[in-house]
Amino acid sequence: MITNAQIERWLREDIGHHDVTNDVPGETTGRLVAKASGVVAGLEAATAVFDYLGVDVTESLEDGTAIEPGDELLRVEGPAREVLRGERVAVNLAGHASGIATRTRRVVDAARVESDDVRIAATRKTTPGLRGLEKRAVVAGGGDTHRLDLSQMVMVKDNHIAEMGLENAIAHFRERASFATKIDVEVESVADAPRAAEAGADVILLDNMTPAETREAVDALTEYEGVLTESSGGITLETVADYAATGVDVISMGSLTHSAPSLDLSFRTGE
Repeated sequence: MITNAQIERWLREDIGHHDVTNDVPGETTGRLVAKASGVVAGLEAATAVFDYLGVDVTESLEDGTAIEPGDELLRVEGPAREVLRGERVAVNLAGHASGIATRTRRVVDAARVESDDVRIAATRKTTPGLRGLEKRAVVAGGGDTHRLDLSQMVMVKDNHIAEMGLENAIAHFRERASFATKIDVEVESVADAPRAAEAGADVILLDNMTPAETREAVDALTEYEGVLTESSGGITLETVADYAATGVDVISMGSLTHSAPSLDLSFRTGE
């Protein structure tokens, strides 16, 4: 949910304390237009910005829609001063989110060549203050949000294991977590995967393993019914199909959010 407080921060950052640039009289219309092909996202946020400024959004595509250069994504009408004030914030939000959705869709399509079942998931490697926008963009591109914050799932990572040991760390968090909270355990060797499952992990994260190692670990876990497998670490658009072919359940990639280039969009008024 996008709050007025968020919108106010975004606008304050851009408008500052004395905006002369957009002191334009009268009424106008505006269009958000694609300059590149991709998948649109972030229109909910862009709409919220214009709504806050008293600008009417008269037409809008749905997030997740495939777009081509020249396609109109959003149309607004209202006071010229407020349309212009909202323009850059709306374009930046939609362009950033659409870039993430586009990258996610490409990764999902590449994985589908080898598997119809594997899930492509984001991580917590998001921009502070924009996690909600970025996670929704991943969903618009056909991906999975993974956990939205630390409260949604326990991840037992390398530092936890270094401090407490594999089995002790799992037991420690199992005692403290709700029955509804899954335990995701990161392992760095094939041999540790069944150890983690035996100790009570719900999800085994196979970290920085090659596709061959990943397949071996997945095979080693087939006897543990209900335990999911997740691959992460250094996986790219070029290699995701190789990981999808291993039979792993989830492939999580921080690059979906932290390395996606903004999709090129343009805002045009008076047309």
